[in-house]
Amino acid sequence: MLPEPEPDNLPKDPVTPIPLPAPHKIAMLSAGGLATLLAALSMLGPFSVDAYLPAFPAIQASLHATGLEVQQTLTAYMLAFAAMSLWHGALSDAFGRRNVVLVGLIVFAVGTLGCASAHSVHYLWIFRIMQGVSAGAGVVVGRAIIRDLYSDAPAARLLSMVTMIFSIAPAIAPVLGGWVVSAFDWRSIFLGLLAFSVVLWWVCWQHLPETMPVDRRQPFNPRFLARSYWDIFSSVLFQMKSGIVAFNFGGMFLFIAGAPVLLPVHLHLGPSDFAWLFVPAVSGIFLGALVANRLAGKMTFSRQITIGYALMLAAVTGSVAYHAVLPPALPWTVLPMFFYNFGSSIINPSATLLALDLFPHIRGTVASCQSFVTTLMGALVAGIIAPALTHSVLAMALGQAAFALASLACWMTSRQYRRYKALA
Repeated sequence: MLPEPEPDNLPKDPVTPIPLPAPHKIAMLSAGGLATLLAALSMLGPFSVDAYLPAFPAIQASLHATGLEVQQTLTAYMLAFAAMSLWHGALSDAFGRRNVVLVGLIVFAVGTLGCASAHSVHYLWIFRIMQGVSAGAGVVVGRAIIRDLYSDAPAARLLSMVTMIFSIAPAIAPVLGGWVVSAFDWRSIFLGLLAFSVVLWWVCWQHLPETMPVDRRQPFNPRFLARSYWDIFSSVLFQMKSGIVAFNFGGMFLFIAGAPVLLPVHLHLGPSDFAWLFVPAVSGIFLGALVANRLAGKMTFSRQITIGYALMLAAVTGSVAYHAVLPPALPWTVLPMFFYNFGSSIINPSATLLALDLFPHIRGTVASCQSFVTTLMGALVAGIIAPALTHSVLAMALGQAAFALASLACWMTSRQYRRYKALA
């Protein structure tokens, strides 16, 4: 097994200049321009998940499907996203970051067109799977691109900048989806997503740099990949660092996946009122990422993560206490999401970089494995946990608290393991 560096003693890689692939000359990007482009690529995921949530009743009626069948279109997407996340990074390590992103966008566009033209829920499942296998290319490869170019505090700042820009998508996606399905129909949501993916492909073709030169690429063969995956998944520190991000995401996604029940049933809101949940949730993501950006380089990752957990635990404690005594109501039911996501967004950039730097020579593969763990958690939440807990907002609050405590346990275990390895 490959050695694991100390989590708070990351390797000091020099900043790498962005190479220009031949023969197509790429316009050089500033850090802000690169962050915007990578954030736009990451937006495909939340747009694919959140934009069509308000359209569930319309899809059910149009395709003559049951509520569970429509819910499983989300599960099919998440499972496909998780499975393919294992491969995006490995493919980019072998064939280049830019090539994987461009091909992924083409596949996504075809799948989205299929969703817009599906005439049965079973066809919708198939094309949602096609979306899922391609939507993760941007977010997975984007993390590797950032770490190819920057290290330590600059990498943390750029990653948090991407998170800030990206956080706009979960806020506006369900709101736009609600407006579109009210003014037109549910198919128009996927047609809009198709237009976005086509524009994004053109921008990437013109401006996305290649940060994995040919002489640094890793072989794409079963033996090398099997050894790489074994080294990564058998690493205790990787398990704990990826667990931190995955459990944080699970606690947030529980309320997102449960929104089609939480908002209309428990809070008596309509399809155009999804902003009540998504605006505070995404405001917390944005402001937490902003704070993480400002704290980068000014304090240790450990101290930054501690601050994040303090906010998360305060949020889940308040939510459980409120719903144990009082019925669901605005704004108290949705307000804890702001503080939960605020704390989570302070934690996640540090935990992500700590995981990526465990295996510097295969960062793309590490990014894939980390994304796989997080997305698999999302699929479990969407397919099993959220349906089991949405009968009660108190049950959802307790579920979110359990996710926060599991994330904290991963962090504490990683610190104890580091001390144990130092003494061994």
